[in-house]
Amino acid sequence: MPRSYFWTMLFLILHQIDAAYWKEWEMFHLPGGVQGFLVFNLAAIALVLVGYKHVLLSTARAPFYASCCAGLGVATFLIHTGFALAGQEQFHLPLSKAIIALCLSGGAWLVYDLRRFQEQLARQAK
Repeated sequence: MPRSYFWTMLFLILHQIDAAYWKEWEMFHLPGGVQGFLVFNLAAIALVLVGYKHVLLSTARAPFYASCCAGLGVATFLIHTGFALAGQEQFHLPLSKAIIALCLSGGAWLVYDLRRFQEQLARQAK
């Protein structure tokens, strides 16, 4: 699970760097503009970094953080697909699209690893 978590986290952080270029706060109509965007990223990036520590140490909270990170990866793809279908023109460059797709693949990989991890815990409990 540490590997899939790392890659999902990396793609999410890369996406947020790209999101700053595209002024994502305008797409979401975030209160406070760029300041609201920075506050969101302070919380989101702190969450995934703290979660990575829990995953590396295999703490009892690791599955919670892995679920959050995986959910963010999948949600990033779904939200931006919706924006694209609605005609938004941001994130149309090839690397922007690739990073969004990688958020989905990383999130799906992390869900797979999380399920395997939980099955392993269940077997050990028997």
